[in-house]
Amino acid sequence: MIEFKFTAQKVNGQTITGTLSANALSEGKKKLAALAEKNQLKVISIEKKRTFLYKAQKGNDKPIKGEQKAFNKKEVEDALTRLGYKVISVNQKLIDFQAKPPVQEIVTFVKISAELLEQKLSYGEILNLLINDTQNATLKNTLKEINNELKKGADSQVTFLKYQDVFGKFTAYMLGLASKSGNMTEIYKATAKFLERRQEFRKNLRSALITPLVTVFVLFLAVIFYVGYIFPETAKLFVRFGVELPPMTAFTLKISDFLVENPYLVAAFFIIPPVAFFYFSRTDKGAYLIDKWILTLPVIGPLIHKTLIEVFCRVFYALYSGSAESIEPIRIAAEAAGNRYFEDRIKNVAIPLMIKKGVGVTEAFEAAGVFTETALSRFHSGEETGTIKNTALQLANYYEAETVYKLKNLIELIQVAIAMIIMVVMIALTLVSAETATVRPKTPGTASVTNNTEFRIT
Repeated sequence: MIEFKFTAQKVNGQTITGTLSANALSEGKKKLAALAEKNQLKVISIEKKRTFLYKAQKGNDKPIKGEQKAFNKKEVEDALTRLGYKVISVNQKLIDFQAKPPVQEIVTFVKISAELLEQKLSYGEILNLLINDTQNATLKNTLKEINNELKKGADSQVTFLKYQDVFGKFTAYMLGLASKSGNMTEIYKATAKFLERRQEFRKNLRSALITPLVTVFVLFLAVIFYVGYIFPETAKLFVRFGVELPPMTAFTLKISDFLVENPYLVAAFFIIPPVAFFYFSRTDKGAYLIDKWILTLPVIGPLIHKTLIEVFCRVFYALYSGSAESIEPIRIAAEAAGNRYFEDRIKNVAIPLMIKKGVGVTEAFEAAGVFTETALSRFHSGEETGTIKNTALQLANYYEAETVYKLKNLIELIQVAIAMIIMVVMIALTLVSAETATVRPKTPGTASVTNNTEFRIT
């Protein structure tokens, strides 16, 4: 998120200033235009928050260097002057790019915060400790800015949402909500658990799917290189001598000729579909359809489905405070699951039923069609006994144990399958090579003797 500062004038001539956040300058201008039209304001200027590099000195001490985010150069100079520094230079940072911190850094920050909150430390003290110990520059600067804004009395939820590009939308929302909830420690612990589970699942999913796919792809390239370049050098030598090739060798040579004669067609066949799939997945409709299709995949689909329910239940448990306030926790939990289809069914089917028709949680979830029979049964039991919050936690723990165990078995199964594929491909290449090695061209001398023999008999 980018923060903007604007100066505007009211109808009566009064000048006012304010700030707003947006994902881009164009979006910020649109928001400001709508705000100006609504309140009859005349926009005088709009400034984007940027990073400035400064050099300053206090008394006879050694000059210090640093960087500070501000809307203009004067803000940095005034801030340094108030702190008793003599400003030597302030310049805008030319390349203001900050890479997103690794997920592990975010998980560590949330986990340590939860532990320190449990020890009754104030949040200000926790931020100061973590700012000093955090190694990642982006996260360190972000925590500094959050700490400064919170000290000025800024709303915690608004403050954290400004940095959702650093923490992620869900994490920023949860951390911002924690200060207002009255149950800060519990929400931080739940967020840390959620982040750990998501990271662990993605790691295991990479082991189960991505690593094998890369292995198969590299094997495929090796086969293409062998068939398209190495093999023809030998096989075509026999063709020049007019030797009849064995079946497998002849078939492989035809494939080789096709690859060599149609390189652009072959390249298009293997490049265009993945590129088209990638761009399709970036659209709203594409992401929705792909997320829906993923849940129908054999073996891996049910695992992903149960993991979505686990994440939903874990977040719902952290936010749920009573049946009168169940809509917002359900909406946030659906967004946290990270599956467009799962989220859409809950937000556009289950929640409207609860609001407009007043149906219960279990009935609404059943209508959404994205919860398993086990989950629905447990929710029904929890709804009847008034223990739906604890039921959500039990479901989350149950599905965590089940998916972890089954995913490990799936990884082992896929590894065996990949080993079998590699073995089959190597055997096929070996058979083709062996068959080619048996080809023996007839020598000119042998042909002459045969002809002479046939002449005498005649």
